[in-house]
Amino acid sequence: MALKVLIAATEVSPYAKSGGLGDVTGSLPKALKKAGIDVRVVFPKYRTIKEDYLLSCEYLTGFDVTLDWRMQKADVYQITSADVPTYMIGNDFYFGRGGYYGYGDDNERFAFFSKAAIEFLDYIDFVPDVIHCNDWQTGPMCVYVKDVYSKVKYFQNIKTLYTVHNLQYQGMFTRDTLTMMELNDGYFVGDKLEFYNMVNYMKAGLLYSDAVNTVSETYAKEIQTGEYGYGLDGVLRSVNFKLYGIVNGIDYDMNNPATSKKIPANFSASDMSGKRECKMQLQGQLGLRVDPDVPVFGLISRLVDQKGINLVLQAAQELLSKDVQLVVLGTGDYHYENIFKDLAFRYHDKVSANILFNDALAQQIYAGSDMFIMPSLFEPCGLGQLFAMSYGTVPVARATGGLVDTITDGTNGFLFKDYDCGGLMWAINRALDTYTNKDEWNKMVHNAITTRFSWDDSAKKYIEIYEKITQR
Repeated sequence: MALKVLIAATEVSPYAKSGGLGDVTGSLPKALKKAGIDVRVVFPKYRTIKEDYLLSCEYLTGFDVTLDWRMQKADVYQITSADVPTYMIGNDFYFGRGGYYGYGDDNERFAFFSKAAIEFLDYIDFVPDVIHCNDWQTGPMCVYVKDVYSKVKYFQNIKTLYTVHNLQYQGMFTRDTLTMMELNDGYFVGDKLEFYNMVNYMKAGLLYSDAVNTVSETYAKEIQTGEYGYGLDGVLRSVNFKLYGIVNGIDYDMNNPATSKKIPANFSASDMSGKRECKMQLQGQLGLRVDPDVPVFGLISRLVDQKGINLVLQAAQELLSKDVQLVVLGTGDYHYENIFKDLAFRYHDKVSANILFNDALAQQIYAGSDMFIMPSLFEPCGLGQLFAMSYGTVPVARATGGLVDTITDGTNGFLFKDYDCGGLMWAINRALDTYTNKDEWNKMVHNAITTRFSWDDSAKKYIEIYEKITQR
């Protein structure tokens, strides 16, 4: 009998995505299904979901969910066109807004989702062996499954896996959140949900799940230290007996330069000639000097401190004194956005600052760049370097988290350790030196484009954890 798994998350690509979480929950279920797992997916029905996807939605049922004195209706929809059975929990009061997070009642919104995503199982006649929860928004599910719904025969044998995609965002709320969650004050202690006199949803997931994993092996080790633990390093050390690291994968069918229709010319490991055309088209499209021999650095990122954007800007003057070009795509801190705009104005033939997000342009930058910059302060896994390498673009990255687990220094990319401008420039200069030696560079590009971190491999490791916690 196939193992049954419910993946619960607040983002699922392509329907709702703001970062790597959506990519993971959009791709992993397909790989699990391919491996023989009976997998289902559930996420909130946001107002921002494109109408094209909603056209293939079927309304199934509705039921009431209580949170202390509150009672709200949960409507259940199924996306019939999805490759894997995919459900949405609808409630316009909580999810009919312009964004996913950042609201004053986020504690209530995701406690509602956590309860509804358990209770709806009775209505679709599906009892999973494992509920796979993701990030702080689903931390309450682990408490509910362990301490509340285990008293109900229908749910009593369900186990939970809790995946940490980014420990920095923990979901911390005031003490009265416990009352809203219908949990007593006994949970407001240090070895339960209390965290610096607040209720911490991430901590709930860490403590009450049957297993915890992060999205790379190195990050699983890093977050047990004071430098990367964001105050939860002690908790993580206490649960390290059930803590695992599994590197994310990417969909190589969707990111295949040999077949992609989103890039100007196709190419492959055996014939890289089309990459030169992609580079020239990118330069011309963005108003840069068209020269296939000038090194092009790509940067696709949220423009925030975590991504090491301050290092890029500190190194900008030295970098741009060389015969190079820099292409930036992303949004983030207003301060960083303006500095990149100013650089593009002052170095109009060398810098293109695209302060937006455009998936088609992202693909063109991955395909048309020579090198890809990722100087992250920390990086749980990172997908940018995997996308870049799949297009034969060599990453220049800091040695942290998943970047360490996916990039081999001097083989398929360049790594630097110290988080400072000098470290970044040291790695960039190594890349530029290699670029001038065409034989060495072509070997590096070949190594990058043939690097593989597929979801099929990652899915096998997730299945091992599912089987371990269910003793299957």
